[in-house]
Amino acid sequence: MVQTLTDTERAHALGTVPQWALVKDRDAIHRVFTFADFSEAFGFMARVALVAEKMDHHPEWSNVYHTVVVTLSTHDAGGLTQRDIDLAGAMDAIAGA
Repeated sequence: MVQTLTDTERAHALGTVPQWALVKDRDAIHRVFTFADFSEAFGFMARVALVAEKMDHHPEWSNVYHTVVVTLSTHDAGGLTQRDIDLAGAMDAIAGA
């Protein structure tokens, strides 16, 4: 089973994905991605879905027009893990951030 990050690990890990923020009152990270239009936003989600499936880790997300809102937390571990950080980094790379 994947373990949640310690405070030290969390601080270091968040430094590797600086556009992500901790969610208040929850052991998770959050980011909003904005694209030129719906097609770009949906294309981003499709590319992320393929990566997430390979990682066996799936985001909580929503899409409205050109905006994709994402929250990452490893449910079976009960909080933030390296798996979330890895997927956040992959999402940043896919978005070109």
